[in-house]
Amino acid sequence: MIDAVVVGSGHNALVSACYLARSGWSVEVIERDTVLGGAVSTVERFPGYKVDRGSSAHIMVRHTGIVEELDLGAHGLRYLDCDPWAFAPAPAGSDRPGIVFRRSLDATCRSIEESCGAADADAYRRFVAVWGPRSARVMRAFSNPPTGPALLSSFWGLDTGGGGSDLSRQFLGSGDALLDEYFDDERLKAALAWFGAQSGPPMSEPGTAPMVGFAALMHTIPPGRAVGGSGALTAALAARLRADSGTVSLGDSVVSLSRDGDSWTTRTASGREIRSRAVIAGCHVLTTLGLLERGGYDAQTLHRWRRRIRVGPGIGMVVRLATDALPAYPSAPDASVTHGLQLLVSDRAHLRLAHGAALAGELPPRPAVLGMSFSGLDPTIAPEGRHQVTLWSQWQPYRLSGGRRWSDLAGPEADRIVAEIDALAPGFGQSVLDRHVQSPQDLEDEMGLLGGNVMHVEMSLDQMMMWRPLPELSGHRVPGADRLYLTGASTHPGGGVSGASGRSAARIALHDDRRGLGRLRRRR
Repeated sequence: MIDAVVVGSGHNALVSACYLARSGWSVEVIERDTVLGGAVSTVERFPGYKVDRGSSAHIMVRHTGIVEELDLGAHGLRYLDCDPWAFAPAPAGSDRPGIVFRRSLDATCRSIEESCGAADADAYRRFVAVWGPRSARVMRAFSNPPTGPALLSSFWGLDTGGGGSDLSRQFLGSGDALLDEYFDDERLKAALAWFGAQSGPPMSEPGTAPMVGFAALMHTIPPGRAVGGSGALTAALAARLRADSGTVSLGDSVVSLSRDGDSWTTRTASGREIRSRAVIAGCHVLTTLGLLERGGYDAQTLHRWRRRIRVGPGIGMVVRLATDALPAYPSAPDASVTHGLQLLVSDRAHLRLAHGAALAGELPPRPAVLGMSFSGLDPTIAPEGRHQVTLWSQWQPYRLSGGRRWSDLAGPEADRIVAEIDALAPGFGQSVLDRHVQSPQDLEDEMGLLGGNVMHVEMSLDQMMMWRPLPELSGHRVPGADRLYLTGASTHPGGGVSGASGRSAARIALHDDRRGLGRLRRRR
């Protein structure tokens, strides 16, 4: 019998495994895929190109301290700062410069003044002064389980300004309301709304103000690009795990999880039966519930939970491009703007129409596109003289109306997505040498992202913090399933590359062990 089986090899699952293994636990990670890392992985889609399967820019994990705590630098992980961290090009035909968001607040404000005027530049400086400290407290809350005392301590002592009631109102407000409070220029509002919307919900929803406010934290530590691709984080975690005697098994899916007395039995498709004192489930929460049902957990309870967990209509789709040039934006001051996120939206109506269409199962009138071209920052991911560009189009519905299928529409929709960047960087379309399209259906099929939702379940207010994914499951536990712990994007703090959920699940397991709740054997 081993101490813990970890189901899935997403970065949160690997973080859990690493914290347990370095504490002396015997740990085995089991992954159905032949590629380690789930959505934080990099493969050769085109000859000589290292192409990410899911995430590309790493933001939150650089603010959690996990990279330093696990000493991942010693295991090969190296980050390059994305600076500028974002660029919002001017609309086609405009003679105004684009907005460049740099790590330097002063440089960012100069760009905003040149593009939007002095009033908005001053307002942005105030915005960062107010929401920088608030966003740091949000990250503190993300780094711990979502209990009342933990959340209270995370925000204790924060300057309330107009009082606690007003502060709570601002946190529960919409991102759009926050933007309207501070700024006048719609292009600036749209850029920040598009940055905030990368969390999933539209910025018209209650509780999305902190998602916009998180932009203020980028002037402390900007998004990072792992050298060699997003999967470099996974590779470093795996190397750390193996250094502490943990093991990884690929290409063998778990088919059931069952409780047998004081231990768990994990059964796999190959016929293995692995007994362990504990299980860390790092896959989609609905997948975990299915494993428990096949292991004998009460089916009626599981059915009620499934009915209440909202996956949503689908988040979006991705087009991965091999090119012979980087996008050249006429409104950019220089080519360095391609080092970060390219926010290809200039009006919030563009975002609202895309989201509304997705709710109806329709394709957006115009795709809302985020561009990333990290080969200009890290040339190791493309052959010499070549580049790769990733285009993320948000709010592409998983279920299409009228019985249409993504197998028929993915190609034409990819054409429309490329046309969006070509309109802002004329001639870019001619640089494309090859492409790989990931529709919402493809995201589900390849990486187990049910409904094509890269955040697992909707990141709406009612499914965040102590409600994610449900109040009963929000403490990284399943009632009646002692020593089974939940991690991954389905749990607090949600999607994105943070590792915080994995660390929290491991800490809870270690805490239970110290309290004697099912004393685990130790490897000597």
